[in-house]
Amino acid sequence: MPTHNATCHCGTVRFQITSPLTEFTTCDCSLCKMRGAVMVKVPEADLTVTAGEAALTLYQWNMRIAKHYFCSQCGIYVFHNKRAAPDHYGVNVRCLTDVAIDAAPLRATEGENMSVNPVGAQAHWLGP
Repeated sequence: MPTHNATCHCGTVRFQITSPLTEFTTCDCSLCKMRGAVMVKVPEADLTVTAGEAALTLYQWNMRIAKHYFCSQCGIYVFHNKRAAPDHYGVNVRCLTDVAIDAAPLRATEGENMSVNPVGAQAHWLGP
């Protein structure tokens, strides 16, 4: 299985994934659109944080199911536990140090119409 190294912008958070890179995705939910991420889906067991775990900052919104992790030093989104597949991470492909953004096919995924918990939801958090 191939191993791919990854890092945030400042190098504080470092991690590896051991998973085939068969498809990259984008998502049209409000958070993914704003951060412009291109992601690869990786099983939890295939991601290992090798440095800077204490520097990871957790961000959750809406139903607080997905867990989005950012470097607390440089602010870069590195990966998230997926709401639709909680046993997988969505990894920021742009953090992979040895992978070109065109290394796998890109598929747009639909997240804009995932349910939004209306309690305290803002108007720009779209949902059915």
